[in-house]
Amino acid sequence: MPIDPALTFLPVNIAVLTVSDTRNMTTDRSGETLQARIEAAGHRCIAREILRDEADLIADKLRAWIADPLVDCVITTGGTGITGRDVTPEAFSRVVEKEIPGFGELFRMLSYQKIGTSTMQSRALGGVAGGTYLFALPGSTGACKDAWDDILVWQLDARHRPCNLVELMPRLMER
Repeated sequence: MPIDPALTFLPVNIAVLTVSDTRNMTTDRSGETLQARIEAAGHRCIAREILRDEADLIADKLRAWIADPLVDCVITTGGTGITGRDVTPEAFSRVVEKEIPGFGELFRMLSYQKIGTSTMQSRALGGVAGGTYLFALPGSTGACKDAWDDILVWQLDARHRPCNLVELMPRLMER
């Protein structure tokens, strides 16, 4: 991935939400993995929380972070599968103003190379609401590593060429 050294790195403020009925801050390896990678890349993990698989709770937290001018991006982990308790995409559908279908498509393409057809069970997705980027990742540590290392670390770097999501941030609220 081409990084243009002539450009300036711009840190992004990122909130991480783990969606799980069973994890806590001690056992949340996926949230911990994301936070470590976010910070290692030079960004700021300005919030990290865990919520149960309840669409209302998730949507309310997303709305709160979208309304917070300090939050540029929200990354969730968990709840993107197809079981009855997996409701993260449904919560996202309540708040997303514009979908980024390419994120989920690219994630599943990359994931297919590692886990084969099992990737079809993932409903990973991306979107924008209120000028804030939103990404929903599966709950596995491997999926979080793949999404960050292969997609988000590049698209959240203002030096990435030919284009990146950071350079679009000032224009997300255009009408």
